[in-house]
Amino acid sequence: MSYRQARYEVPLILELEDTVGEDGSESELPQPLLREELRIPNLRESQVTRHYFRLSQMNFGVDTGFYPLGSCTMKHTPKILERVASSPKAKFLHPEQDWSTVQGALQILYELQGMLATLGGVHSVTLQPAAGAQGEFTGLLVARAYHEDNGEKRTQVVLPDSAHGTNPASAAMMGFEVMEIPSNEGRVDLSALEKAVGEKTAAFMITNPNTLGLFESDILEIARIVHDAGAVLYYDGANLNAIMGRTNPGRMRFDIVHFNLHKTFATPHGGGGPGAGPIGVVDRLDEFLPVPVVAYDGERYYLEHDRPKSIGKVRSYLGNFAVLLKAYAYIKLQGGDGLKRVSDRAVLNSNYLSSRLEGVLDIPYNGLRKHEFVASASCLKERGVRAKDVCKRLIDFGFHPPTAYFPQLVDEALMIEPTESETKETLDRFAEVMREIVNEDPEITRSAPHNASVKRVDDVAAARKPVLSFKMMGR
Repeated sequence: MSYRQARYEVPLILELEDTVGEDGSESELPQPLLREELRIPNLRESQVTRHYFRLSQMNFGVDTGFYPLGSCTMKHTPKILERVASSPKAKFLHPEQDWSTVQGALQILYELQGMLATLGGVHSVTLQPAAGAQGEFTGLLVARAYHEDNGEKRTQVVLPDSAHGTNPASAAMMGFEVMEIPSNEGRVDLSALEKAVGEKTAAFMITNPNTLGLFESDILEIARIVHDAGAVLYYDGANLNAIMGRTNPGRMRFDIVHFNLHKTFATPHGGGGPGAGPIGVVDRLDEFLPVPVVAYDGERYYLEHDRPKSIGKVRSYLGNFAVLLKAYAYIKLQGGDGLKRVSDRAVLNSNYLSSRLEGVLDIPYNGLRKHEFVASASCLKERGVRAKDVCKRLIDFGFHPPTAYFPQLVDEALMIEPTESETKETLDRFAEVMREIVNEDPEITRSAPHNASVKRVDDVAAARKPVLSFKMMGR
């Protein structure tokens, strides 16, 4: 199948000139509502529609094609979820309404708290955090409050070199000293962990399965080591899509769990949000959760604020309600057996594609993967081709690139997550395209993409001198 991305020479909408009123017609708005000066053009609806539709044709999304962005779980979102979230009963709610007038919304949130607690194997859940990273931050706030309540000042957070990328950033933002320990054949090195944890350790943060797609089979021993040191065990839920219905973090003895509702439960993410990153905790940490918590007294749903040891609010109102609503609908739609099938299919797709790429790229570490795997393009370096070049070339075939250069313990890493959404035909074609790229003239690969609306950009300049707004462009 050929792929050609649309390409338009589209100016910024702020650079267009006024067209409404040029035929002598006057605005329908009352004079008191009109501004004398406004730095946006007065355009016809057809112009605005055409402008943004053209931009969408120059973009790529999960509805356009295969999006194997490792660790991001860019799965298909059932369109019925958008209908649920856009229903008048949902979109016309006001966050300042009295709780007595929104009993239905509170019931949904209360039930979602319970469903997530069951899925995570934890005691209780807060829905406030607006993203996975904020969930991490909230979880570490809870951990610190717990230790301080015990009269301890613990200053370190330990994590493996296979940790999810935001873990060290969240810990550093909290003011913790971050200690990274090495892996042993892609999994946590138990001896290194025992040496690293101690009376200063607040938490050990880990994903399971980890970013290599490998299950940490020694997780119960990891939990024992961490708990013997008096620290809490933190589960980064980025990879929860691999284990639903098979096991849960509670069974692995985790104390704090964060969920990425915009990933695992198909309420689409990308483009900066919105997301939702609830956290769940075991019984002894419950009293430190943010307020308010949605509660039920047998007759009514209400917001519980009376929690003296709470860390306070971490998000306005009750979190991103539309995202929470879509996650609720997704879980209801799938049911327990359906969520198990989701994980089974995600793991099957990952291992099938991994097997198809053997002999095409290096696949470090032996054994079955879970929902994702990491390949290495290091075998192409002698031909002058890097992982970045492979990613750019994939665009020419209508595939979004996988995550590149992460995790850093794999040279020229390509982190691939097919998700459960993709068909065997799509995975076969991806493998065939990858084989074609590996065997083609290196100059074609190095100069890619050729069929995209935007050619290769200067990555260094984009990182050091980003243009993030219309005002910055003007300067």
